[in-house]
Amino acid sequence: MLEVLRHRRFRRLFTAQVVALIGTGLLTVALGLLAYDLAGADAGAVLGTALAIKMVAYVFVAPIVSAVTDRVPRRVLLVSADAMRAAIALTLPFVSDVWQIYVLIFVLQAASATFTPAFQSVIPSVLDDEEDYTRGLSLSRFAYDLESLLSPVLAAALLTVISYNLLFVGTAAGFVVSALMVVGTRLPRLVAVDRSVPLVARITMGARIMGSNPVLRGLLAMNMVVGAATALVVVNSVVYVRDLLGGTASAVALALGCYGAGSMVVALAVPRLLDRITDRRLMLAGATILPIGLSLAALITATEPEAAAGWVLLAVAWVVLGAGTSMINTPSARLLRGQSDETTRPAVFTAQFSLSHACFLLTYPIAGWVGAIGGQFGAAVALALLATLAAVAAARVWPATTTSTAEAVMTGSR
Repeated sequence: MLEVLRHRRFRRLFTAQVVALIGTGLLTVALGLLAYDLAGADAGAVLGTALAIKMVAYVFVAPIVSAVTDRVPRRVLLVSADAMRAAIALTLPFVSDVWQIYVLIFVLQAASATFTPAFQSVIPSVLDDEEDYTRGLSLSRFAYDLESLLSPVLAAALLTVISYNLLFVGTAAGFVVSALMVVGTRLPRLVAVDRSVPLVARITMGARIMGSNPVLRGLLAMNMVVGAATALVVVNSVVYVRDLLGGTASAVALALGCYGAGSMVVALAVPRLLDRITDRRLMLAGATILPIGLSLAALITATEPEAAAGWVLLAVAWVVLGAGTSMINTPSARLLRGQSDETTRPAVFTAQFSLSHACFLLTYPIAGWVGAIGGQFGAAVALALLATLAAVAAARVWPATTTSTAEAVMTGSR
C-alpha cells in the first residue's frame, strides 16, 4: 500500500491530509476543555450544539461553496480554506461566551466543508492508475482511523506540559503545514465550467447526478447504513462503557480503539480484496454486517451479561462496526470517480460529502434521544432496523450488472 507514496504529488497531498487531521484531533480535545471552562456541567450541551452546527455546515455550505468557486483554481481554494481554519483556531482561545464558540465553529466547519470535497476530488486526477488510486484511498482511510486513536494520546501528553489553550496553536500549525504542502504541489487545471447554467442548478448538480445514477443511488443508501452504525459508536460508547458495564474513562478510549482497529484492518485489506471481488460485493458485505454489529449492541443491553462476557461482546460489536463502515467508506470514492468525469467530479464529490453527513442529522438524534428516553436497547434496535432497510434498498437500486469504477467502464470487467 505504501508504494503509492512514490507519487510525489500524492505524497505531498497525503502529508497535508495527515497534519491537518492531527490539528483537527487536537482541536477536538481543546474545544471540549474550553466548553467546560465556559459552561461547566452544561459543556455536553455546548459540544452537542457545536456538533449539530458542524453537520449543518457540511450539509448546506459545501454544495453552495462548490458551485460558487467552480472556477477558482484548486490550489488557491485549498490554501484559502486552510488559512481560514488556522485563523479561527488561533481565535478560539480568546472567546468569552458560548455564542462566540458557535459562530467560530460554523466558520471553521464551513472552511472544512470547502476544503475536504475539493481535496478529495483532486486525488483521482493525481493518481490516474486505478490500482494506485485504490491504494491511496486505503492509506487515507488508515491515516484517518489512526489519527482518531493517536490524537487524544498526543493531546494528553501535551497537556502535561502546556495549557489546553496552546492546543489551539497546534491545531493552527497543522493547518498551516497543510497549506504549505498544497502550495508546493502542482494540481490539475480545472475544466471550463458552463456558467450559463443557473446557480441553483449548479448547486444541486451533484445531488441530481447521484440520484439518477444506479451505482451512486446504492452509495446514497449505504451512507445511511454507515450513519446508523457510526452514530451508535460516537454518541453512545460512553453510555455503554460507563453506565452499562461500569467501566472507566480509559475504557471508553479502548472501546473506540476497537472500532478504529476494525476499520484499519479492513482499510489495509481493501486493495487486495478488490483484486478478487467487485466493489458492490465488498460494500454490500459491509452493509450486511453493520446491522449485525448493531444487533450485538442491542444484545448487550437486553441480556445484561456478566462483566467479562459484556466486555467481550462490546469489543466484538465495535470491531464489527468499524470493519463494516470501512468496507463501505474506503471504496466509495472509487464509485464517485468511475461515475463522473473531469467536469462533474467536483460536484459529485461535494454531493457525497454533503449527503453522507446529512444522514447524521437523522441518526445522531436517534442514538441520543431514543437512547435517553427509551433506553439503549431501543436506540440500538431502531438503528439496526434503519441500517437493514437502507442495506436492502442499496442492494435493490444498485444492479449487480452495473459497472462501478473507471477501470470497469473501460474493461467491462465489473
